[in-house]
Amino acid sequence: MNTSTLLKEIHEQPAALRRLIDAESEPVARLARTLKERECQYVVIAARGSSDNAARYAQYLMGAALGLPVALATPSLHTRYGARLRFEGALVIGISQSGASPDICTVIDDARRAGASTVAITNHPESPLARAAEFTILLHADVERSIAATKTYTTQLAALALLTLSMANDHAGLAILQTVPDAIEATLSLDDRMRAIAGAMADATAAVTIGRGYHYATAWEIALKLKELTYVVAEPYSAADFQHGPIALVRDDFPVILIATAGAVADDLTMLSLRLRDLGAHLTAISDVPAILEAADHPVLLPVSVEERFAPMTAVIAGQLLAFHLAHARGLDPDNPRGLRKVTETR
Repeated sequence: MNTSTLLKEIHEQPAALRRLIDAESEPVARLARTLKERECQYVVIAARGSSDNAARYAQYLMGAALGLPVALATPSLHTRYGARLRFEGALVIGISQSGASPDICTVIDDARRAGASTVAITNHPESPLARAAEFTILLHADVERSIAATKTYTTQLAALALLTLSMANDHAGLAILQTVPDAIEATLSLDDRMRAIAGAMADATAAVTIGRGYHYATAWEIALKLKELTYVVAEPYSAADFQHGPIALVRDDFPVILIATAGAVADDLTMLSLRLRDLGAHLTAISDVPAILEAADHPVLLPVSVEERFAPMTAVIAGQLLAFHLAHARGLDPDNPRGLRKVTETR
C-alpha cells in the first residue's frame, strides 16, 4: 500500500469539502448579506501558486453569477513599487492556505486602509492574512503536509463557490455544491486509470494543458502540479488562446492534456480535440463529453457529471492523480519535490 503523504491528502478531499461546507455555510451566508449591502462594484483577488489558480476560477464564477469584474492583484505594485491603488467600491479577497505570504497580506492591508471590503480565505485562523482582513473564510482542510497543494486547492474552490452562490441567493446552486464531495469521492476511482496514463507519459519532457471557461483554472492547476512533481515543462492555455499560435507546438506524439466537460464551451473543445488528433497529438482528455473522449488517445471518463461551474472541483482530481503517478513513473518522490517548501514567503 502506498503511504505517500500526497496521495493520502488527495484522498482526504471529499471529507475536507464536507467539513468546509458544514462549518462555513451559515457564517458565509451572513458575510454575503453584509457584502451585498455594501454594493461592491468589482473584485480584486491576491494570491500565489495554486491559490492564484483558484482566483482564476473565481473570475468565471463571480463574473457569471454576480456580474462583477474580477481582477487578479499585482502584489509587487504594493511591495516593490510603492503604488497607492484606489479601491473604492472593491471587494478584495486574499487567498492563501498558510496565510503567511507577506505580499498577499500587504495587498489586503492596503485595500482595507483604502476602505475596501476585505476577505481572507485561508486554512489558518491565526495567520497574518486572517488578522489583516476584515472577514475570514476558513478552509477546514486540516493540516496539509504535502508540498503540493491538493485539498487546500479544492477547498478554496468550494469556499469561493459558497461565497459567490450565497451572494447570488442561488439556493439551487448551494444544494448542488453539497453533492460535490460525493462526486469527488467517485472521481478518486480513476487512480488506476491515471497510473496507466502516467506510464505512457513517463518519457515526456514537455506538455500542454488546455481548458476553457471554468476549466481555464483547471488547466493552470494541472500544469502546476506536473511542473512541481514531475519536472515536465507543462504550459497551460485557454483553448481559444492556444489556437492563436501555440498550436504550432503540436507534432506527432506531443503530449496534450485537455480538460473539457459538458457546458457552454463543449462544442468548441470538441472541434479542437479533433484538430489535435489530426495533428498527431498524444491526447489525454479528462471529460464527460463522448465525442471528445472518442478523439483521445487516452480518454479519461469522469465517473460523475456535475454542472459546469462545479466541474473544476472534480476534474482536477484526475490531474492530481496523473501528476502523482507520473512522478513515480519517472523515478521521483512526489512528497519531496526539489527546491520547494510548503510555505513560500514572497515579498
